[in-house]
Amino acid sequence: MKRKIILVTKYLCLSLALVYAITVFLPRKYEVPAIQERAETQYWDLATGSRIAFFHIAANGNRKPYPIIYLHGGPGGHVRDDLIRSLAPLSNDGYDIYFYDQVGSGMSSRLKDITEYTVDRHILDLNAIATELGTEKVIILGQSWGAILGTMYAASFPGKVSRLVLSCPGPIFPLRAELSQVPAPDSFHLRPPFYTNTQGNRMANNFRTKAMNFFAISFAWRLASDEEADAFASFGAYAVNRSAVCDTANIPAMDAGGGYYAGIRTYKSLMEVKDYRAKLKALDIPVLILKGQCDNQPWGYTYEYTQVFKNHELKVIPSAGHFLWIEQPQRSYLTIRQFLVDTEAR
Repeated sequence: MKRKIILVTKYLCLSLALVYAITVFLPRKYEVPAIQERAETQYWDLATGSRIAFFHIAANGNRKPYPIIYLHGGPGGHVRDDLIRSLAPLSNDGYDIYFYDQVGSGMSSRLKDITEYTVDRHILDLNAIATELGTEKVIILGQSWGAILGTMYAASFPGKVSRLVLSCPGPIFPLRAELSQVPAPDSFHLRPPFYTNTQGNRMANNFRTKAMNFFAISFAWRLASDEEADAFASFGAYAVNRSAVCDTANIPAMDAGGGYYAGIRTYKSLMEVKDYRAKLKALDIPVLILKGQCDNQPWGYTYEYTQVFKNHELKVIPSAGHFLWIEQPQRSYLTIRQFLVDTEAR
């Protein structure tokens, strides 16, 4: 009897190990749209080694001296068509606008060594792009993680940034977690979105994706191909986007372009960055901080930007979540435009 129990236990353990191995190591497919290159997509081959896909909207009328560079969220996000449409009218005021997919996402190149996906790499890529444009300065418009990247770029190359627009910025790093508990003024009428990022991640993840994350973070090893991992990034982003709107009827459609390894490895490096706060406090450039009424970022993280930037404006956009251009495209555009008009002579 004892021998039989041992034998059954052995086979049970082997069966469980087999099921686990299949669950973790068998590639998966995700029902996401195929990534499509825009007809007007162009490429920069940067000195950093990155091949960067970008979309340029040329200025109309009298060209302003400094172009706008848009930095998408993530890390590991990409430029969406609806976002381009919402900001395109700024070209009518004479601004060249450049939208680019950061390395490792969208139509831009993937890196062979995923340890090279770092905050510093993104800063150097952005500086190489500014050099490609051949202007003395640029205007940075950053969304979420893009706002974090924009502030770090301004701290690293302060003479190259004319103005900063920070749309629903993520926290300043190194993270001050206690700021997440700071209450917002009642007059702002802020409210949390119906869903949280955590809920979206729970919906999307499985044993294999958790293993993908573990191996990529701990050993810089790709358990899944870029193709599979990026498909999951797009699938997961759609689930998390439930937390990015005030009204879940407005959840943006799923689209392709996520960069999985760029996302998790850049975030890992973000947790290890040096403190830029002193450099940010020394900047005197005009800064516009936009906050959606239902932004999923805690108010305290936004509040810190108002403390480090001495020359700032804060605008709360009502009836909008983390993605301002989804629910309030016109109001967001007009707020940005007015800021650029008001600060043009500075």
